[in-house]
Amino acid sequence: MDPLRHPDLERLGRVLRDRLDETLDAEQQAALAASRRRRTLRDRLLDADDRTEQVLVSTSDGHFYRGTVEAVGVDHVVILDGDIERFIAIAHIVALEAR
Repeated sequence: MDPLRHPDLERLGRVLRDRLDETLDAEQQAALAASRRRRTLRDRLLDADDRTEQVLVSTSDGHFYRGTVEAVGVDHVVILDGDIERFIAIAHIVALEAR
């Protein structure tokens, strides 16, 4: 009998593989959570730009702007609503909804 094919070793190998998979899943979830904590509003706007998502932006003066993110600058975002480009200062954004 091959010593590496012993039933106890096969069972132990499965258990260790399962534990390793669980550990890797937990590490990936922790890394994702840490990444989300460090993301800024600008990072989220860049994601919306990359995905060409529809966004609804609420600003500190109470206005709402809907459209797609056309561009993201260092301190502003350009929202395209039909033919209208709206330049909005990121510092004035109160809330962002992306779909």
